[in-house]
Amino acid sequence: MIRNPFSRMAVVCFMPMLMMISGETTMASSLRLEDPSVFAGHWQATLTAAHDAPEAQALQDKPSNTCVIDLEPNQTLGQGADCLSAWLQENAIGWFPDPDGLSITGKEGSRIKFFGRQHDGLYSSTLTSGLIVTLKRIEQ
Repeated sequence: MIRNPFSRMAVVCFMPMLMMISGETTMASSLRLEDPSVFAGHWQATLTAAHDAPEAQALQDKPSNTCVIDLEPNQTLGQGADCLSAWLQENAIGWFPDPDGLSITGKEGSRIKFFGRQHDGLYSSTLTSGLIVTLKRIEQ
């Protein structure tokens, strides 16, 4: 029986590459990038401490703890951008969808804050201060 060392070497070299390619395809198909129109609309932003109970979050009535933010269809921030900017301590100008959340952008168009998806219509992010900002879609 004659063995071909090149065949074994080819299998050893190409098998990891094949596994990487198939793994990337699987990963890419599991995270779907939503169309920006899915996010456009009115959102309630709430600023809370990490230890606040969900019931307490629902009862927030201080103007400094809640604001309505408009995510415009052209991926800019409308009403409420100044409120969010104060919390983020950067000038929030726009937004874009991510496969696993929503990003807020600054003057240069680069991401200044990422909001991770908790479930449909609810996204959250923790500030460096430890406070949590949640974005919840306002149903119309």
